[in-house]
Amino acid sequence: MKEKYSGISIPELSLFKKGKVRDVFDLKDKLLFVASDRISAFDFVLPSLIPEKGKVLTQISKFWFEFTSLACPNHFVTDDINKYPEYLYKYKDKLDKRSMLVKKTEVIPIECIVRGYISGSGWKDYKASGKICGAKLPSGLKESAQLEDVIFTPSTKAEEGHDINISFKEMQKRVGTELALKIKRVSIELYQKASLFALSKGIIIADTKFEFGLMEDDLVLIDEVFTPDSSRFWPIADYAPGRSQASLDKQFVRDYLLSTEWDRKSAPPELPDSIIEQTSKRYQEIFHLLTGKKKL
Repeated sequence: MKEKYSGISIPELSLFKKGKVRDVFDLKDKLLFVASDRISAFDFVLPSLIPEKGKVLTQISKFWFEFTSLACPNHFVTDDINKYPEYLYKYKDKLDKRSMLVKKTEVIPIECIVRGYISGSGWKDYKASGKICGAKLPSGLKESAQLEDVIFTPSTKAEEGHDINISFKEMQKRVGTELALKIKRVSIELYQKASLFALSKGIIIADTKFEFGLMEDDLVLIDEVFTPDSSRFWPIADYAPGRSQASLDKQFVRDYLLSTEWDRKSAPPELPDSIIEQTSKRYQEIFHLLTGKKKL
């Protein structure tokens, strides 16, 4: 099995933020994003690492940042280590393929979720209330059904613990009506653009989440985009409404954990080698299918 990467220490740089998966370093005018092979589920960072995961997240985000740049500017600068500050060259082996330099932005503290299909927490919400995050839907929908109209369901962005679903009205109160409307419009446009492309590759993007920042009042797409950590990817060949779907994303790990006796409150268990290996393969497969690249 390939080498697993838990994180990096760079004494020359201040740690700006340690996320569940990414370590972010401060370069004064920019940030250095380094994606580890850590994986989180149910608000816990699992003790197991997924080989190559950080490389997939970085390289698939780079692909989508370039693909969607006309629809929305983004914070990506480069992932070419030869263009990094010289003092980082000695970390080349650790940074290669799993890091990128990005512009600094004023982060908008909202998770921007777009759903084209009914699944996951949305399906649970619909079964209980006939709605998803307050959005009323037709009765009689099946699990994994395609929604007649794509819906935008924002949530708070929690540093720790659960994000909390909020109404669009609440989002308007928090960020202002004009900005909220722009974020909603751009989020749906990004989803539709990427979904059409993914369909041409045999993949359904069931839902996804975005994060945005501001640079001199301009809206900028940040963090990660259309990765198997932030999106649900379903092979069209296996798709059938009325059940959960085969997936090429993190849902595979969630489903495994739900099959165990773990209470999702205490420290999570180690993943079996077979689950680690299958998860790594799924992440790499979605990268290859969407980007057309044979190697990371």
